[in-house]
Amino acid sequence: MQDIHFSYQHALSADTVRSYAARIAQCQSMLEQGTGEGNDFLGWINLPADIRPQLADIQATAEQLRRDCDIIVCIGIGGSYLGAKAVIEALQSSFVQLEGGKPQIVYAGQNIGEDYLYELMTLLRDKRFGIICISKSGTTTEPALAFRLLKTQLEEQVGKADAQKRIVCITDARKGALRTLATQEGYKTFVIEDNIGGRFSVLSPVGLLPIACAGFDIQALVDGAARMMQVCSSATRIEENPAAQYAAVRNELYQKEGKKVELLANFHPKMHYMSEWWKQLYGESEGKDGKGIFPASVDFTTDLHSMGQYVQDGQRILMETVISILTPDHELRFPHDEANLDGLNFLSGKRIDEVNKMAELGTMFAHVDGGVPNMKIEVPALNEYYLGELIYFFERACGISGYLLEVNPFNQPGVEAYKKNMFALLGKPGYEKEGEAIRARKA
Repeated sequence: MQDIHFSYQHALSADTVRSYAARIAQCQSMLEQGTGEGNDFLGWINLPADIRPQLADIQATAEQLRRDCDIIVCIGIGGSYLGAKAVIEALQSSFVQLEGGKPQIVYAGQNIGEDYLYELMTLLRDKRFGIICISKSGTTTEPALAFRLLKTQLEEQVGKADAQKRIVCITDARKGALRTLATQEGYKTFVIEDNIGGRFSVLSPVGLLPIACAGFDIQALVDGAARMMQVCSSATRIEENPAAQYAAVRNELYQKEGKKVELLANFHPKMHYMSEWWKQLYGESEGKDGKGIFPASVDFTTDLHSMGQYVQDGQRILMETVISILTPDHELRFPHDEANLDGLNFLSGKRIDEVNKMAELGTMFAHVDGGVPNMKIEVPALNEYYLGELIYFFERACGISGYLLEVNPFNQPGVEAYKKNMFALLGKPGYEKEGEAIRARKA
């Protein structure tokens, strides 16, 4: 079976990439032997193998929720929902909500939008809905707020006994507010292992349960990730290791060429949320100690009509990584028109995907000619297996890249700053002094 393929000929020479071999080997050793910073968060490294004994339980739980619910609300923020949403959006019909497929997967706890929550609760009124609440602590503001609202609504609609059967919690094994509540209420639970951070958790129950609830093959997803775990291991030479190559190229462009921003570009609209997941993965992993490549994303060809001008002619601070889906699921050909008022008869009989692929190739050449180095990730097809490969590829490359950058890729100390200010301004007990200081600044 063909694997995803990474190429970089429009960015760097092969000799330059090979010069990273010794440093890459050190980074790989730090990951596999657990000798680097953040080594207490390396549970994702072998997760495609370690998760297999849980797949049957995850699938059975998903099937029960699918039987009992027309709508399943996935509550979480950051890595607690982005990975699942990325896979589900990539695999489901673009118009699933209009087609009436059951169950619908919707999301909460990823914002503090009052209108969003009100509209969601209105939608759920008198509907058969269930909840998957994902939080290691149970006290993160956004998901905790959403869970309190939706748990109350579900109990009011069906009673505590039936609500208990429709709520699943994915949380810490022993401690935390959500673990305590789940134990008290008798909810079905899965564990977020202590050594797996949120942004690396999509191949754990955090991602697999919602994906299974949406009706997709989590076994195939894990199989693809397991294949890429093998391909990207330290046993693979850099010339055949796509994760090592990707990490080397982006760091060389950052360190030596001054490319401070990486654009992840896709030409398939279903990949939008995969880009959102990728942005969190790399932003939280590398953006620290005054360092880091800024991860941004664009949906082409759509954004060529808005951001294309800047990419082509703006500051030369950009590198670009293109995700190319080689084979679409469906075939559609351009029709002939006798009047030819739009002047497009030269496309008659061509597949729509051929037009898209030529836009992709033409865009890459234009951007390279304009001073934007290009890398390319070719994905054979948009299915569970290859998405599993892609996820593990990005995770492995992220760990290597962070160590090349000489940061801890597995912490996120900067995320706490806004929370402290928010708690202080809201009057949370214990934050009185901080609140006074912030109000003084505001005045």
